[in-house]
Amino acid sequence: MIERITVLYDADCALCVRCREWMERQDALVEIEFLPAGSGEAAARFGDVPWLGEDLVVVSDRGEVWAGPAAFIVALWALDRYREWSYRLSGDTLSKVAEGFFHALSGNRRWIAGWFGHPSCSGGSCRLPGAPAAGPFR
Repeated sequence: MIERITVLYDADCALCVRCREWMERQDALVEIEFLPAGSGEAAARFGDVPWLGEDLVVVSDRGEVWAGPAAFIVALWALDRYREWSYRLSGDTLSKVAEGFFHALSGNRRWIAGWFGHPSCSGGSCRLPGAPAAGPFR
């Protein structure tokens, strides 16, 4: 049984940080650790994960790794109010919708953060105050 997950996220993306903050406010059914994907600790612990720094990644305490839309579903699975939704979104009926939603959000995250008026987002890119400029999103 999974007791803990590590969510590896882009700490230079204002929208990603907001999502992390939202998750931190939710009641969780398993322990959740948040780790910036670009950190030295992430490289030391998860450097062999091929998607590290390129996509949302979730790693369980049992060594299971999910990336992209699957990581999004696992992150929802960890939250009390959203576990049922994670099952629905991973089923045959809604899995393509969840995948499309994740790719639309992820591929436009800098624009979306700016659209919501985050003060560090302008000109199609986002930076957190004091953070180094992020490279292009792949």
